[in-house]
Amino acid sequence: MKKYGKLIGASLGPGDPDLITRRAWAALQSGARWLYPVKKAEEASYALSIVERGGLAVPADAEALVFPMTRDAEILAKAWARAAARTVELLEEGRDLVFLVEGDASTFATFGHLARVVRELAPTVEVETIPGVSSFAAAAAATGTTLAEEDETLAVVPAAYGVEVIDHLLDEFDTLVLMKVKPLVDEVVDLLERRDLLATSCFVEKVGAPGERVVRDVAALKGEAVNYLSLMLVQNPKRARGELRRGCRKRKAAAAEAQPA
Repeated sequence: MKKYGKLIGASLGPGDPDLITRRAWAALQSGARWLYPVKKAEEASYALSIVERGGLAVPADAEALVFPMTRDAEILAKAWARAAARTVELLEEGRDLVFLVEGDASTFATFGHLARVVRELAPTVEVETIPGVSSFAAAAAATGTTLAEEDETLAVVPAAYGVEVIDHLLDEFDTLVLMKVKPLVDEVVDLLERRDLLATSCFVEKVGAPGERVVRDVAALKGEAVNYLSLMLVQNPKRARGELRRGCRKRKAAAAEAQPA
């Protein structure tokens, strides 16, 4: 049986190198070869920049994998196939690979898909995922926002589903995290204005990075071009909640009633 190196997805957090976990930091310095994502060949890597700001030198044999920003299925399929094939080729050398992931590797990240395709090509490859701080968790901390308390509900959704879906979810969840909000900023602001939720919403761009920006007056964003790395935290304190089912309490009550007198 062919002996492969291990594929490690190292979550780096959303931008502040101080949020890199000790486990990810150790993986970066373990001697494993680095792989990092870029949108185009020869383009800078945001994930790599997080590590560089943390003071680690980029190894000479670190290699970029291209994951284009497009919705063209054919282009994406070819890019994923190339990236996975190259990853397997390197793993066949027997050396571990550490793939740099901005944010958390299990949340809207490139790594999950890469690992899945690699396993299809080489089913015996061992994959390790190192968890990290998500952008929305960091944004909540940066803005002093509590995402959920006690029995409150939370949804994390790509804003690309559209304002009709977002409008519906506002009635179902106490807090919405709208990811990748850039293309729909104006439409989302209009919706929040109609729902009287501007005061309980905030916009966060490039959280933890040198260009971090927090905008609490989200209405001021209308007509503005925002960064791709942006999200909105929206809270609906007026949401009507249904009755909670307290399963444990009901079972105890039923058991008590079943006891003979």
